[in-house]
Amino acid sequence: MSDGADTSIAPAAGASGAPTILQVLPSLVTGGVERGTVDIAQALGDAGWGAVVASSGGPMVRAVERAGAVHVELPVHSKNPFVMRSNVERLAEVIRRHGVDIVHARSRAPAISARAAARHAGVGFVTTFHGTYNIGLAPKRWYNRVMTTGDRVIAISEFIAEHMVAEYKSDRSRIRVIHRGIDTELFDPAKVSDERVIKLAADWRLPDGVPIVMLPGRLTRWKGQRVLIEAVARLDNARLRCLIVGDDQGRTGYRREIEGLIQDRGLEGTVHLMGDCPDMPAAYKLADVVVSASTDPEAFGRIMVEAQAMGTPVIASDHGASRELLLEDETGWLFPPGDAAALAERVEAAIGLDSARRERIAERAMANARAKFSKEGMCAATLEVYREVIAKTAADAGPVAA
Repeated sequence: MSDGADTSIAPAAGASGAPTILQVLPSLVTGGVERGTVDIAQALGDAGWGAVVASSGGPMVRAVERAGAVHVELPVHSKNPFVMRSNVERLAEVIRRHGVDIVHARSRAPAISARAAARHAGVGFVTTFHGTYNIGLAPKRWYNRVMTTGDRVIAISEFIAEHMVAEYKSDRSRIRVIHRGIDTELFDPAKVSDERVIKLAADWRLPDGVPIVMLPGRLTRWKGQRVLIEAVARLDNARLRCLIVGDDQGRTGYRREIEGLIQDRGLEGTVHLMGDCPDMPAAYKLADVVVSASTDPEAFGRIMVEAQAMGTPVIASDHGASRELLLEDETGWLFPPGDAAALAERVEAAIGLDSARRERIAERAMANARAKFSKEGMCAATLEVYREVIAKTAADAGPVAA
């Protein structure tokens, strides 16, 4: 087809008679939504269920297929009304071909088509509400609202669940809070060798014995890089190095703005823009403290959990999901959003921790991450939601005639 639909016939995913789940998302490029999709596909396969993923494609298709799922390439990323209408029938065909029991939509444009296809086929419909989205005028609110219409709606934090109730009057009884999960095998300090940390420090040309303050995250204004730079400017910056880790993703104007601020504050030897990091576990282990300075509320905030899993204390803006992820004064500290002076105080305290207190924080942080935010926990809770929806769909359909 000219609009990117894959018309090839793949083997049915649910041939064994086990439930089959179809996850629908715009593309498989990179990001938390995509990683979560792959994790759930793997968990479905491990449980003996069928797994199908529909997207417009991308480099993570291979990861989906390695997880044992069937990938169907469809133009579900499109916001064109005519393509979205055509996607209803395309998805309905995928549902029929693979014996799908539940359609799980992970983004708004695909959800509009996926909901119609699921309702037409009489199968369950689940959504995951990943962020606050921009609300704006009535058409935008309608567009966002589709993510609240699942038989069950997964919210990635209590903050997001409360947001849905406040802004969209969602039925709280249909919402299930499932925090995103991280790979605690990957983010495990015991499995990150000293050699990896030393190599990264050498690649980044860091001096020995100087405290490292790190802000991971893409270079975009709301992630708060400016707030951290202003905080570091208030400190004895000869005592530390501040690393801003993440790609500008084409935001060259904002990068130049950050570089100008560093120069204006005389921090060229202290604050460094590192770009993407090939070994984030080693980076977290290298850091003395990780900062999340987001000026807008985080719907979840993966870096806060990854850092804790590595035993590194975290300082985060006191809004959004941060309050759910950190244990105040046990695994890190919160500060008023945008308050550079308060952030400077927290950074000063963090880099001044004695070894005994740092060890206690590390142990508590690792335990917190593993107990509450593991990939395994996320997958188990999601499969439980699927079971709940399958049971609901069967009950709604009534008894089968003899």
